[in-house]
Amino acid sequence: MIIGVLSQKGGVGKTTIAVNLAATFAKSGLRVLLVDADPQGSALQWSAARDAEPLFSVVGMAKATLHRELPDIAKDYQVVVIDGAPRVNELGRAAILASDVVLIPVQPSPYDIWAAAETVRLIQEAQQFKENLKGVFVINRKIANTAIGRDVTEALGQFEDIPVLPAALHQRVIYAESAGQGLSVLEVEPKGEAAREVASLAKLLMTKQEKRKAA
Repeated sequence: MIIGVLSQKGGVGKTTIAVNLAATFAKSGLRVLLVDADPQGSALQWSAARDAEPLFSVVGMAKATLHRELPDIAKDYQVVVIDGAPRVNELGRAAILASDVVLIPVQPSPYDIWAAAETVRLIQEAQQFKENLKGVFVINRKIANTAIGRDVTEALGQFEDIPVLPAALHQRVIYAESAGQGLSVLEVEPKGEAAREVASLAKLLMTKQEKRKAA
């Protein structure tokens, strides 16, 4: 399974989600590759900050040819997570075409909802060449018990073919604190709320992939 974490808007938490998803899959015993397809190289920086033994492989592939080069590399892994580039259409298209599922992080903000439309357009464009490609939204940095957290889910309903996953990620300091050490939330607080919500997200993505294969 290849999961592309993509948004045309920067600062939505792509790298945080990609890193923690990769760690969660790896901790479950799967062979995992994290592909840094963002020219900023945030996932590679996270890996460089790490003193502990690596949980998974990390490679930099910010290339417009990613969708052609990745299949040969991906065959050695059970799960590949792509940390995609924001605002770069050529790289964004390549990451989408390389993916089985595109995960679109959306914060509870009208700016994120507006930006989501462009990512959805790129997915729809890619589906002309890859009809089994799926897209899903995940609400990131949700603030519990606020109306805006509920409103964003309703607003995303306008994109009928892209469902909102029920596993939202909440605003938690541990995401930033763990990243600074090159660690995942699962390693810092394995029984914490952040680890549980990322595990729920990983399980949903795996279930979607199994359904896609069965279809």
